Amino acid sequence: MLKEIKLLFQKELILEWRSKFALSGVVLYVFSTIFVSSLIIIHVEKFTWNALFWIIMLFSAINAVSKSFLQDSKGRQMYISGLAGPASILVAKILYNCCLMIFLTLIAFSLYTMFFKMQAHDLWMYLITIVLGSITFSTLFTLISAIASKAGNGGVLMAILSFPIIIPALIVLSKLAKNAMDGLDYSANVDEIFTLIIINILAIVFSILLFPYLYRD
Repeated sequence: MLKEIKLLFQKELILEWRSKFALSGVVLYVFSTIFVSSLIIIHVEKFTWNALFWIIMLFSAINAVSKSFLQDSKGRQMYISGLAGPASILVAKILYNCCLMIFLTLIAFSLYTMFFKMQAHDLWMYLITIVLGSITFSTLFTLISAIASKAGNGGVLMAILSFPIIIPALIVLSKLAKNAMDGLDYSANVDEIFTLIIINILAIVFSILLFPYLYRD
């Protein structure tokens, strides 16, 4: 299984490299959104700064991760399913999307701090928060992308299914980010970090259990 995951992960990297326009489009979307926001919003308060960043990252994650299964044709899906098991396919997709989202989030955060003055008192805690948020977005949106790929109008269905599922994670992320903005002690963040880890573990476990039935259809 580990060998299958490794080969499928490499396949995702190769496909991404061949179609650079997809990744470039997401980066351009992030840059354009931040740039336009900086033109419209001149004076940004601390909590507005935090809320705006997470709104940008939420929609960027939907655009980036939604193509996980939506871009795969039926022929490619059948070919890959004949070479590897459903669990290996899903885990490889999740790992790749996690790496992709962490990369995009760090780029977005760098651009965001260029256009808007840094207002997080605890920079390292905020970076930990956005990395955890990237992983959470990836694990949740990957399965939603798989579900949406089996129906018509996958892009629309992806957006509809995403928001009810991501709301609990966003509540925890917003509280963790607020603690980083206020510069609270690390001990105040243990519960939120533990909750996010549990959310990701449950999402991965349920995805591995349900995905074989979904992929078989």
